[in-house]
Amino acid sequence: MTRCAALLVALLMMSANAAAGEARAIFAAGCFWCMEHPFDALDGVIRTTVGYCGGHTPNPTYEAVSAGGTGHAESIEVVYDPAKISYAQLLQVYWRNSDPTTANRQFCDVGSQYRPAIFYLDEAQHAAALASLAELKRHKPFSEPIVTEIVPATRFWPAEDYHQHYYRKNPIRYKFYRYNCGRDQRLQALWGQQP
Repeated sequence: MTRCAALLVALLMMSANAAAGEARAIFAAGCFWCMEHPFDALDGVIRTTVGYCGGHTPNPTYEAVSAGGTGHAESIEVVYDPAKISYAQLLQVYWRNSDPTTANRQFCDVGSQYRPAIFYLDEAQHAAALASLAELKRHKPFSEPIVTEIVPATRFWPAEDYHQHYYRKNPIRYKFYRYNCGRDQRLQALWGQQP
């Protein structure tokens, strides 16, 4: 397929997705395994994909991203139906499942590849993310400053298949990792009991 033909196919797919009522959001908050379940559980979320965003290396691998040299953050792409759930609602779920007080770290995972970030895809998402941040600053239940990045999305690269929906494929290992990483304990300390 020529480059021009590939571009045309991509544009047609984008049009079809828009016509079908699909929108995308990309977030980062540490280990991407732990971000799928909160979004998968939402009515209006069509699918989630874990991967890499915010970096400068094409075709990043898990090993390269984990080593910290690609600039990417472990991320999640959320495809949703905006007629059923809004981007603002996704932001609320994002905040409650992240530690916005630590840069280049989330829970037990350390490095820029685990930084908390909202990768906006257009100016409407940018404005919504900034409004959400301003609201959080007014009503946050913790005293530390918020350091989550709100930055333009670069290309999202899906992670390897074995990472997709890891919490379903390997529930025991997933729960063991999540508990030992202190994720739920820190989220409760920050946000209180989840509703």
